[in-house]
Amino acid sequence: MSLNNSSNVFLDSTPSNTNRFQVNVINESHESSAAMNDNADPPHYEETSFGDEGQNRFRISFRPGNQECYDNFLQTGETAKTDASFHAYDSHTNTYYLQTFGHNTVDAVPKIEYYRNTGSVSGPKVNRPSLLDIHEQLAKNVSVAPGSADVVANGEGTPGDEQAENKGEDQAGAVKFGWVKGVLVRCMLNIWGVMLFIRLSWIVGEAGIGLGVIIIGLSVVVTTLTGISMSAICTNGVVRGGGAYYLISRSLGPEFGGSIGLIFAFANAVAVAMYVVGFAETVVDLLKETDSMMVDPTNDIRIIGSITVVILLGISVAGMEWEAKAQVILLIILLIAIANFFIGTVIPSNNEKRARGFFNYQASIFAENFGPSFTKGEGFFSVFAIFFPAATGILAGANISGDLEDPQDAIPKGTMLAIFITTVAYLGVAICVGACVVRDATGSVNDTIISGMNCNGSAACGLGYDFSRCRHEPCQYGLMNNFQVMSMVSGFGPLITAGIFSATLSSALASLVSAPKVFQALCKDNIYKALQFFAKGYGKNNEPLRGYFLTFVIAMAFILIAELNTIAPIISNFFLASYALINFSCFHASYAKSPGWRPAYGIYNMWVSLFGAVLCCAVMFVINWWAAVITYVIEFFLYIYVTYKKPDVNWGSSTQALSYMSALDNALELTTVEDHVKNFRPQCIVLTGGPMTRPALLDITHAFTKNSGLCICCEVFVGPRKLCVKEMNSGMAKKQAWLIKNKIKAFYAAVAADCFRDGVRSLLQASGLGRMKPNTLVIGYKKNWRKAPLTEIENYVGIIHDAFDFEIGVVIVRISQGFDISQVLQVQEELEKLEQERLALEATIKDNESEEGNGGIRGLFKKAGKLNITKPTPKKDSSINTIQSMHVGEFNQKLVEASTQFKKKQGKGTIDVWWLFDDGGLILLIPYILTLRKKWKDCKLRIYVGGKINRIEEEKIAMASLLSKFRIKFADIHVIGDINVKPNKESWKVFEEMIEPYRLHESCKDLTTAEKLKRETPWKITDAELEAVKEKSYRQVRLNELLQEHSRAANLIVLSLPVARKGSISDWLYMAWLEILTKNLPPVLLVRGNHKNVLTFYS
Repeated sequence: MSLNNSSNVFLDSTPSNTNRFQVNVINESHESSAAMNDNADPPHYEETSFGDEGQNRFRISFRPGNQECYDNFLQTGETAKTDASFHAYDSHTNTYYLQTFGHNTVDAVPKIEYYRNTGSVSGPKVNRPSLLDIHEQLAKNVSVAPGSADVVANGEGTPGDEQAENKGEDQAGAVKFGWVKGVLVRCMLNIWGVMLFIRLSWIVGEAGIGLGVIIIGLSVVVTTLTGISMSAICTNGVVRGGGAYYLISRSLGPEFGGSIGLIFAFANAVAVAMYVVGFAETVVDLLKETDSMMVDPTNDIRIIGSITVVILLGISVAGMEWEAKAQVILLIILLIAIANFFIGTVIPSNNEKRARGFFNYQASIFAENFGPSFTKGEGFFSVFAIFFPAATGILAGANISGDLEDPQDAIPKGTMLAIFITTVAYLGVAICVGACVVRDATGSVNDTIISGMNCNGSAACGLGYDFSRCRHEPCQYGLMNNFQVMSMVSGFGPLITAGIFSATLSSALASLVSAPKVFQALCKDNIYKALQFFAKGYGKNNEPLRGYFLTFVIAMAFILIAELNTIAPIISNFFLASYALINFSCFHASYAKSPGWRPAYGIYNMWVSLFGAVLCCAVMFVINWWAAVITYVIEFFLYIYVTYKKPDVNWGSSTQALSYMSALDNALELTTVEDHVKNFRPQCIVLTGGPMTRPALLDITHAFTKNSGLCICCEVFVGPRKLCVKEMNSGMAKKQAWLIKNKIKAFYAAVAADCFRDGVRSLLQASGLGRMKPNTLVIGYKKNWRKAPLTEIENYVGIIHDAFDFEIGVVIVRISQGFDISQVLQVQEELEKLEQERLALEATIKDNESEEGNGGIRGLFKKAGKLNITKPTPKKDSSINTIQSMHVGEFNQKLVEASTQFKKKQGKGTIDVWWLFDDGGLILLIPYILTLRKKWKDCKLRIYVGGKINRIEEEKIAMASLLSKFRIKFADIHVIGDINVKPNKESWKVFEEMIEPYRLHESCKDLTTAEKLKRETPWKITDAELEAVKEKSYRQVRLNELLQEHSRAANLIVLSLPVARKGSISDWLYMAWLEILTKNLPPVLLVRGNHKNVLTFYS
């Protein structure tokens, strides 16, 4: 194959339009090798270029003359597949290259559909071939038809795709907004509030132009930092509906998101009432001027406010498109009003306006107003607290994120531009009004300067007016006294009133839309289950109509109360708390260093975001300290509630990432610290199989590892590797979830192996991490060892040998009924299925009975349709017959009760510790830890040790001294002096009968026969072996007699585990030892440490 570099092959270098992604397709053909030899130019390869973004993000460029050959290419890079004659493995013709790369293989090419969430509204979720699909050998009866591999690779025909596609079609008609109408307009309208028209002049009068600019700048710093953090978060993945709640919850998790989401939605709902009351107050002031009051000021505010909020609700319910049109109209009115003010500042002032303090631009007025002149009770922070709510509103666009075409692009662009434009407007108005209007004016045209009067540096005096009496008596005009300064300065006063109406109504409308949208997103996530009713949406835009009416009710309630001065600071603090958490979310995500944190908006810094969060919290206390305290208390309460409820969601929050980083750092730090005996704790591998199948074994282990040590529930899958791995992988999450659901602090681990012993050996060597490695193996006693196959016994005893080889302690637990309840679980599962089928059958019969009155053919078809649901009736009947044939008495109730015995509180009793051999102290440490647990705290420790008959008291005193140094409390100490006495004949006979089936009896046979039997059955107990360890066998039988005598009534017996020397003790003899040692006793723990100290009396 060669590359043809002739001049007619390549594209013209000047494409018709510049696109973001361009691929120049090169002609590849083995037939053009001659041209390659004739042409010495270096080869040209496939080129990729990135340019300015155009309408299409991906474009394929064609060579002249070959356009028609590539007409079947789609813009997504897929072929139209119109030629059915293409062979799946044809790689030698030009037609092969007309198909998508990857068409002839099950292995899939990269596609966005593989990375979508299930049910995504942006398109269907497609499942790529699994690793098994491309790794395992193809079935022989599967034929690869042309294009079939491409169908699999592209995920066509995947179950569930049709539903997702239909959902996408339903959303196709939804109204979506761009960054201007969706974000910029809304943010500008929300930031430009009533404060711009009726309070900014007063702020300049109090703080002066200099501090006024600083106040505006400080407010803008808070909002800008929040805007930057929000931009970083919303460009780190697809943003759905919910605004601030969505951003915070997906970053910090449901605990923070759920707490702030509820109060943020409530704050927006109450803000509707605040803005509507502001509008109503302005209308009432106009009614006062014209003497047109309806009842009285308070009730007029209620009447006008109620009518207004009903109209706004109608606009909102009509749909987002109508609401957006209303917002644009209100913005135009607002812009005209602002422009009207600036025009008015250059229109020459008349005598009436001069008397009220307006003199156009004057350097003397600017100089006089530059410094502060705080009145009594006011200061920088009090004035800042009054102005700051005017700078809020930057979340207005983000709150409708679900209605934006491209939230990732629209929110940063619209929000930051809105902050810039509104900041320029605020600064411009503040400086202009400070340069045109004096602080105090009488309003009287007769207060002019008398010749010879000393001005004392007053700007008004220098301009011919005497406002000196304002120092001694209150005046009604000037920056300090008149809230309607902008109306006076403007070219046409009524336009300022229209601007006030526009500012209040637009903010109210934005809040009325924001609150239900945020609340709906919160309810959809089911954080608060009682609020699920409000999650439902209606229409093509999924409008939260129920949320609209809830917001309407809240707004109406606060309008009728008409006492908003008290609630206003709390609402402002609710918004600030949202800003603080947005900043903290950005910091937290950056600090967690998760690879998933890749925001496209790169102009951010985590420390700047942290500073923004701290600044927001500080501003909360500056505005109103008690409101800030109330906000934190409410948020903390909701956080605790959500944490307690533990919603079943997983959003990959930065909290999870930080938890991982913290755990990893701590694990690495532990590796630098040497182990010390004082910090020893049992870290156990428990061979439970599935944790639910042997709950008693897990419970007793968890009792001494909970909150103190590592516990790993392990399962070994034995069998064909493919089936074992599949079964193992499918159950991992389920079994770990079972541990979490049952509040068991343990991990689940599983391995697939050729035999049980190999699997356990792998677990013993590889489990754990760093210093958090298991040091103790916990297994259940093999109760059926006499009936078990030889390999099972060899594996069971072999894992004990392996544990000792790896210097890992061993604990064998025996209870009378055994541990395995898998059969009981299987029966319970069948009963549950039967109950579900019974309920479904009853529901179907009930539905049929309710429709018996529907006669005719239509009713008949309805009944037939219902009956089709219960088609598999024979199977159900067979199940019923099967279960009915089983009596309740057949269930092993004792086994079920035994499986829960360690979950119950142990009454007053004893834990008998038979410390016969020193293993480092593990046999003493485990029962001590048990006595610290709530279920075992009423049990006392009784210590049994071996000793000489003539030194009973001395050895008891010595053991008491040792235990006291270990600081282990005990109820009694018993020194047993007759352990080495031979057991009675009956007990020994039981032991001999026990081992009889496994004896070789070679001494009774001739030498040749004996040798042959040894070769054929090397596992059997020889007479020589039995004679060599006869004393040890006596000891095990004698110990059982002593245990029956002293510890038969104990709640738990902890006993030294005998060690079988490798190569000397056969497996069956060892099992017989364990059997006779623990026979007919309460629950027994056979414990053997690794003979390294786990106890110390040194400090």
